[in-house]
Parts: sequence; structure tokens; C-alpha cells
Amino acid sequence: MCLSDPSLCSCSPLLCCSSPAPAVRPVTCLSCRNALSTLRAETEMFEKFCKRLDPKDLVPAPALDATGASTMDFSQMRSRRRSKSRGAISERLLSLSVELKMELVQRELEETRKEAERDKESTERILQSFKATMEESEIRRAEIKKAKYEFQRDTGKAAASSKQGSGVVTADKVLRYMEEKTRTRDSLVDKLRLKNASLKVQKKKLQLQLKQKEEMGEILNEVDFQQLKIENAQFLERIDEKNQDLLQLKLTTGDTVQILNSYKKKLQNSTAASSRLQKEIALRNQILQRIEAETHVVEQEREKAENLNKKIRKQLGDYHVPEVLQYVQEKMQLDELEKRIRVWGRKVEIAELSFKAYRRDWEQLKDGHPQNIS
Repeated sequence: MCLSDPSLCSCSPLLCCSSPAPAVRPVTCLSCRNALSTLRAETEMFEKFCKRLDPKDLVPAPALDATGASTMDFSQMRSRRRSKSRGAISERLLSLSVELKMELVQRELEETRKEAERDKESTERILQSFKATMEESEIRRAEIKKAKYEFQRDTGKAAASSKQGSGVVTADKVLRYMEEKTRTRDSLVDKLRLKNASLKVQKKKLQLQLKQKEEMGEILNEVDFQQLKIENAQFLERIDEKNQDLLQLKLTTGDTVQILNSYKKKLQNSTAASSRLQKEIALRNQILQRIEAETHVVEQEREKAENLNKKIRKQLGDYHVPEVLQYVQEKMQLDELEKRIRVWGRKVEIAELSFKAYRRDWEQLKDGHPQNIS
């Protein structure tokens, strides 16, 4: 902005912004703003230039050429220092010529271009790194998707071919599948490692040949040198590609091993659950067999009691009035037999109820067993 004090303004007092003439004031303020912005830009540029300078460069070196411009400037400064006051000397030292300003501007412009190029190269490197990361992520995503599809396809076929659908068979199929994939990855890693080693050996041979030619004093032609450079670059590219493939395979193998460990844990859990269920089934089978044996014994005793009852009823049908003592004895035996019949009848009812309860538990166990295994 324009200065409010006319004595500090660089323009004419008649054209200053503090002048009462309203018609000329906007033009004067605009010129002052332009001058101030120019001075501010120059000051910022000089500050940047001074920050880049080495403190050793600020020490004046002795002039070797008597006719040089630096010697003339130094002698002029000494003569002026003697003739003028201290304020005039400082003001003269702070002033720069147009040529020096142009040189400073060119140097600052060159530094700015270099910084822009460095920033551009750094940005390109970061961008290439991000692109490589994205490409690697896409490759990993495609590989994981493919591995997932193959795993679901193979394990799905194994589960469909298994009629019983037991978890142990499916887990064995999964374990064999993961071991086969791991062996395939290991074989591919070994193959790439051997190829990488052969390329390194070939590179060492070429370097040894080149060193021998240099020691023997043979002069390589430009075409031969360019051909060797091209072949070396090609071999380096192939080595980098194989290293990337090897790294990719190592990452894939690590992921596969992690997946294999997780499936092994699931397999162990399923095997433990299956063993526990098999033990429980065996225990229930033993209980059922014992109940069936007890039921068979009770049925036999019931048949015996029924036969005895029929025999007694037949005897009662053929009964003739006995003597009193015989009647009393027969009556006592009859009461005793009826008591035994009632007792065995209760035992038979209790056994039938127990048999029904165990059969119901067995049916529930058979219905719930496939769900536990799955």
C-alpha cells in the first residue's frame, strides 16, 4: 500500500496518496503498490540466495588481476570510504547493479528449476512405488481369488463324493490339498532359485571375460561395448524379474503356510470332537445293550410268570375242595405267588418305562449326531 507520509513516499509530493487531489490518487497508489511488490519480491529472492550461500564465500578473496572489475570496485570502495561518511558507505555497499541483480535472478531461477526437477523426480518415484504396490496388490488379489476358487472346487468335489459327509474325511482332503499346493510352491521356488543362480554364474563369467580383456589390453569397439551393456542390462532385468517372482512366491508360500496351519487347527478340533462323539456313542450303545439285556431277562421272567399263572389257573379249574389244612397251604402259596406276580409286574413296567426312555434318548442322539459332526 502507499505510504501515508509524503516524505517517505518515493513518488512526487504532488502525486502522493496524501495529496488532496482525488483524480491522481488511484494511479499513485497503484504505482506505489507495484514498487513495493517489486521490492518485496527482490528482497525475498535475495534472502533465499543468501541462505544458500556458504559462509566462506562471504569472505572477500584477494584480487590477482589488477585490471579486473573486482579490484576496481575494491579501490573505489576504499576511496569512497575515505571521502564519505559512514552512512553513505553502508548505503553504497547495500546497493546492487543491474548486472548483479540479473545474475542473482538467473542463479535463483536455475536453483528453482533444479528444485522443481528434484521434486518432480521424487514425485515420480513415489508414484511409481504406489503403482507397483497397486499392481502387486492386484496380483495378490487375483492369486488369492484363484486359490480360493480352486480350494472350493476341490474340497466341494471331495465333500460331494463323500456319502457319509463325515468331518474327518473332509479334513483329510483339505490337508492333502494344502500339502500338494505347498509342494508345488516349493518346487517352483527351487526352480526359480536355480535359474537365478545360473544367471548369476553367467553374469560372473561375462564380468570375468570383460576383466580379462581389459587386463590383456584389448581395446573394445564401441559396438561391442554397447552390445555388452545391452546384454548386461537384459540380464539384470531378468535377474530382477526372477527375484520379484521369487519374492512373490515366498509371500504366497507364507500365506499358504498360514492357511495350512489354520486348517490344521480346525482339523485337530474336528478330530477331537469326532473322538469325543464316538466315545459318547459307544457309551450310549453299551447302555442300550445293557437295557436290552435287562429287558430280555424281564421278558423271560414275565413269560415264566405267565406260564406259571396259566398252570395255576388250570389247576384252579380242576380244583376240588381239599382238606382245610391243604386249603390253607394252597391259599398261602397263592397269595405268595400273587405277590411275586405283582412285584414282577411292577419290575416289568419299570423296565418298559426305562426301555422307552433310553430308546427316546437314543433316537434323539441319532438325530443330533450328524449336526454335531457337520
